[in-house]
Amino acid sequence: MSASAARLGLIFMSTTVIFWGVMPVALKLSAEFIDPVTLTWFRFGVAFVVTLGQQWFLGGLGQFRQLRPRDWLKLMMATLLLIGNYVSFVLALQYLSPGTVQLNFQTSSFFLALGGVLFFGERFSRSQLGCLLLLAMGMLLFFNPVLTGNGNHLLMLTGIAIVQLSVLSWVGYALLQKSLGRRLSPANVLLFIYGLSLMLLWPFSNIGTFTMLDSAQWGIAIFCAVSTLVAYGCFGQALKYWSAAQVGVLMALIPLLSFAVTDLVVQLAWWPGSFRAVHLNGLSQIGVVLIVLSVMLVQLLPYWHQRQSR
Repeated sequence: MSASAARLGLIFMSTTVIFWGVMPVALKLSAEFIDPVTLTWFRFGVAFVVTLGQQWFLGGLGQFRQLRPRDWLKLMMATLLLIGNYVSFVLALQYLSPGTVQLNFQTSSFFLALGGVLFFGERFSRSQLGCLLLLAMGMLLFFNPVLTGNGNHLLMLTGIAIVQLSVLSWVGYALLQKSLGRRLSPANVLLFIYGLSLMLLWPFSNIGTFTMLDSAQWGIAIFCAVSTLVAYGCFGQALKYWSAAQVGVLMALIPLLSFAVTDLVVQLAWWPGSFRAVHLNGLSQIGVVLIVLSVMLVQLLPYWHQRQSR
């Protein structure tokens, strides 16, 4: 990988991390005035219009003429998976705090790395498997209130299950997008996904909701839509320059950013009815450290080994 490609990958992925770290806060607020399907339809709609204009202006739409039947099938599968990711992620925020959802989403790094091994020939060593055990230990420690009988079992377990469904949907989409990289630009992959999603979600969306939004609610909805456009656009570009394993390194910072943003909102007393401070006991705090450490190590170890073998 050239130095310029590495820098571009870092810029694109850092932008993605920032928007994904803040996104759960906006999504949790949006759940108070709009349902997940309608919000997803709106987010895809804004992203489709902007991306279509961009690709038309740049003359990139001709790429679709070179697609084979299997490529069209991959695009349709990626669309269904990304829809599932969007909707289930918002649903999970009804059961868990933004930081907890993002922390739980960190299993995506391992599934993404495993997908890189299975489908793209990327290496997954025994040391990385050890990191998987470290991740499992961190998860157990973080959710120790549930395991020890403290807290609301049903709500938290339901939230965890929904997040993992969102994880699997997202990883499937990401691997399909990477596999299409030689025939379609990331922007064109997303353009197709946005367009097909608009048609699929239309019958299940309550469009009348938008006539009842006030200015603050419109601001939140527009922020969610802009974040969709910027975050997934940058993520697609990051996959173009970085391996699936490298992408997972910076993803480890997303839950920390979500916890920090949520805490800041609480400290400033913004939307007091929507957010509460997340009080983690000692074991849960250790769990956070282990989860972030395991996700970073599982990506970095192969590069350390590679340098040592030179």
